[in-house]
Amino acid sequence: MALNSAARDAQKPVVLALSRSGESTAHRVAELLGCQVHGRDGRVDRADAYFANALDHVRDLFAAGVPVIGVCASGILIRGVASLLADKTAEPPVVSVSDDGAVVVPLLGGHRGANRLARQIADGIGAQAAVTTAGDVAIGVALDEPPLGYRLQNPQNAKSVMAAILSGGGVTWSGEQIFDADLPAGDAVNIVVTEADETGDDAKLVYHPQRIALGLGCARNADPEEMWAHVQQSLCAANLAAGAIACVASIDLKADEPAIIAVAERLRVPLRVFTAAELEAQSDRLANPSDVVFAEVGCHGVSEGAALAAAGTDAVLIAEKSKTANTTCALVRAQAPITQMQGHSRGKLSIVGIGPGQASWRTPEVSKLVADAEELVGYGLYIDLLGPLAAGKTRSDFPLGGEEDRCRYALEQAGQGKNVALVCSGDAGIYAMGALVFELLDRGPDQMGVSDAARRVEVVCSPGVSALQGAAARAGAPLGHDFCAISLSDLLTPREDIVKRLHAAAQGDFVIAFYNPVSMRRRTLLAEARDILLEHRPADTPVMLASSLGRPDENIRYRRLDELQVDEVDMLTVVLIGSSHSRLAQLGTGPRMYTPRGYARKIDGDLSDAG
Repeated sequence: MALNSAARDAQKPVVLALSRSGESTAHRVAELLGCQVHGRDGRVDRADAYFANALDHVRDLFAAGVPVIGVCASGILIRGVASLLADKTAEPPVVSVSDDGAVVVPLLGGHRGANRLARQIADGIGAQAAVTTAGDVAIGVALDEPPLGYRLQNPQNAKSVMAAILSGGGVTWSGEQIFDADLPAGDAVNIVVTEADETGDDAKLVYHPQRIALGLGCARNADPEEMWAHVQQSLCAANLAAGAIACVASIDLKADEPAIIAVAERLRVPLRVFTAAELEAQSDRLANPSDVVFAEVGCHGVSEGAALAAAGTDAVLIAEKSKTANTTCALVRAQAPITQMQGHSRGKLSIVGIGPGQASWRTPEVSKLVADAEELVGYGLYIDLLGPLAAGKTRSDFPLGGEEDRCRYALEQAGQGKNVALVCSGDAGIYAMGALVFELLDRGPDQMGVSDAARRVEVVCSPGVSALQGAAARAGAPLGHDFCAISLSDLLTPREDIVKRLHAAAQGDFVIAFYNPVSMRRRTLLAEARDILLEHRPADTPVMLASSLGRPDENIRYRRLDELQVDEVDMLTVVLIGSSHSRLAQLGTGPRMYTPRGYARKIDGDLSDAG
């Protein structure tokens, strides 16, 4: 099933200006499209955000699913994204524009909006669009890219249908003509535009106008399969294709209902929710108002009311509320395809770890979640490290020490239906905000938890490169055998518990990563930890100090355990203490720290057994 057309156009493109010679063209394009200009630092005079390396920035945007328009040579964009090319059906458009604004070239994503974008830019700035896709060149349209508000039922057959047309075959239309092109008449190909559940093939493309809003309600924790069977039955009775559904709608109290969420995911359409007051405003349009429902949730109808609210004032109820044991369903038809979604989304909180700092250590998934977010929440320095990826987004900076306020604010903003990213350094689940978010969700109403709306949001956790991983990679392989991490901050953990863990890790001969080793007022625990470890491992045990990992002022140095000094460690330093087996190898490229796992013993054992 093709992607919902409203979702397809959700991401705004970014225009890249790499030099002053193309700067004015970049701003003309950005003004035309209503989007931002990102400029090469030191090479352009004016931009909404600046980047240091063009290839890295193009790669970052592309990985995040952001359409890229580069006012530059095409080769720069191609080299930037080359390593990420995989699935042409999922990749965002990439378009190059010459510095003088004379030529626009869609490089990637021709059938995902790039051709349309190139023509829009060319028409707007008086350029020539160099479209090379066969269908677009020959007949002026891409049949697998229907207009907004229409869904192609059988995209897998678009290539064969286009080939038939290019070979001289004609087209017979059934229903409205949705393409602005003069296609040749004939009977080789049939193009059908219908709400009905019709199947296409190699000679027939079926497009569904997305005019239908599907309203759902259910008992708490209803069976998703019961709900799905009910929806299918309702669509069948109304002779409607699943592709004609524009959105699933319900009351906000059901925003986290698994059965309703599952239907939206299976249909690949947005879930839109409404307050009880918004649904009650539809009460005079309901076919089956219920005082029982009103007493329960504050409105006289959920499924009918939600579908009507989602489809608009001119919409018509075409399938009144039907019921199963635990679910309700209603269908409403709008006068035109629904492209502007009413209500609000469920709300989403992405807990993301951006790694130690450098963009190349940030995962594509994290970049995508940040790019999709409406609001960024976090310690200001961490948001700053996102660079141009954070440009133009609402950001809420919180100081160090405001962790609970930060997490509560992020949850409550998501509870209003927003897409929020909670930005953490390293990995968000390692000494960061992930655990606190779930602690707030787990607290009862009398324990300073969060609102019911915040509890209904979707929470996504995405892994990042942790500080210990970054430090270990710089060192070599110090985590090659058993290791542990200990925070030396006694702000949240009693000092006696930290000391107990230090003794246990020392006796267990673990490689140890110390987080939060010192602060302005905490200066003694690191020295105490050193002394405890010296009771159990050699004085020359290698120690790595890694400060500001992945940032321009990164500083890596090695010490013996008995020479570790507190004064050369700060809050931005990760301390890696080797086990008694860890080694510091002096190689031609410099010292490298590693911890053998025992492969030499294994090989020796295998050889002796074989002998």
